[in-house]
Amino acid sequence: HRVMFPIINRYGQPIGFGARALGDAQPKYLNTAETPLFNKRYNLYGINLLRRLRDLKQVYLVEGYLDVIALDQHGFQGAVATLGTALTLEQARLMRNLAPEVWVAYDGDEAGQTAALRAVELLHQEGITARVLRFPAGEDPDDTIRRHGAEAFGALRPMPAMDFRLHRLETGFDLADEESRRKFAMEACKTLSILREPVEVD
Repeated sequence: HRVMFPIINRYGQPIGFGARALGDAQPKYLNTAETPLFNKRYNLYGINLLRRLRDLKQVYLVEGYLDVIALDQHGFQGAVATLGTALTLEQARLMRNLAPEVWVAYDGDEAGQTAALRAVELLHQEGITARVLRFPAGEDPDDTIRRHGAEAFGALRPMPAMDFRLHRLETGFDLADEESRRKFAMEACKTLSILREPVEVD
């Protein structure tokens, strides 16, 4: 009672399977147990679809198998997903070799946006330009395409990583309160300190 998704490495070889419950069975997703051949940290779902692509402008980093499939079916090349785990350094390095930018397209709920912030921070550590695509709460890329069409997904403009960081930081403060605004400004300055270009800082 599960849909099976073959996990194929960048050389086109099947190395494991993911399985999504069709009913209410738990866990919702199961992966092949880790083996000498299959280590989730070093693989990305959908990377086999990218190996023949040239001049890819960005990689779409999504959360689930169905997001990868939906984007590929509707002509959005370059989608990959982590394998049921948070983004790892090894996965970030894989993406760095595929395209100059990574567009993080995680779910629009709070958990997805928190995970997106972690991904942005890790990509920054690796010197990778990251941007974030934001969706209405409760939607993911697959939902957006099914409900609103591929054109709606294509019309989404990616948010620069620093804008996203500041937006996430802002949600923790009451900007109607003067003291809270001051604290937000101080934390925002700490966040901006990672920038090296004066124009960006301004």
